[in-house]
Amino acid sequence: MLKWELIEVSNEASRLSWGHINLNVRDLEASVAFYEGLGFEILMPSIPYMGILREGEPSPVPAEGMRALKLPDGISGRGCILRLGSGFPMLDITEWAGRAGRAPLANEDRGLVRICLASQNLSEDYERLTARGVPFLSAPQVCQGGMAEIAICLDPDGSMIELIQVRIEKWAVPTALGTDA
Repeated sequence: MLKWELIEVSNEASRLSWGHINLNVRDLEASVAFYEGLGFEILMPSIPYMGILREGEPSPVPAEGMRALKLPDGISGRGCILRLGSGFPMLDITEWAGRAGRAPLANEDRGLVRICLASQNLSEDYERLTARGVPFLSAPQVCQGGMAEIAICLDPDGSMIELIQVRIEKWAVPTALGTDA
């Protein structure tokens, strides 16, 4: 059985904690509906620190927000903050007005290529989501030694969401972490 030990971190590292993941989208309402179908809920119908709202016309981003995020001058947008359960990270979804954007990265690219959501029953989640028309790269696949099952679906903009059902009882423990006796 796997024994998880707390790994001591430096005082510098321990000052950080999860905040949010930002996802730029082409159609805010379609993306909100998609993520609600995964179980997310709207925490805030705006992104207050950026001065943008979900409802109505796109709002101009204040100058300090544009500078902080290196956004083009005069950009405006709409957005909201979603959450899954009561924990972190939150998901900030933003639609920039008049911006086409680039396609999301692929698994072989560098950078943040997908987010991962834990599933308690991947087969059921896969069936439920495919019945709703959610595209998947493949049906659930059993990974090495049966340690996990994984399926990757695509959101309306092609961003990848990995769904994983972990079988922790099948995980080997690296010697550095120790094992249960």
